[in-house]
Amino acid sequence: MSGGDWFAAFGLLLVIEGLLPFAVPAMWRDVFRRAAELTDGQLRFMGAASMLGGVFLLTVLN
Repeated sequence: MSGGDWFAAFGLLLVIEGLLPFAVPAMWRDVFRRAAELTDGQLRFMGAASMLGGVFLLTVLN
């Protein structure tokens, strides 16, 4: 993976992350309000599941 690919992947990440606050800011704010109420263990589990899902997708696509 070249440096340009990393920048393209990061750019795509920013676009995807910006979709909800742009399209439905009230829902986005509510999601973060709910996330703040989760325990550390629940947040860690969600983070680990997200990372594993990303690694799986990268493995499948390469």
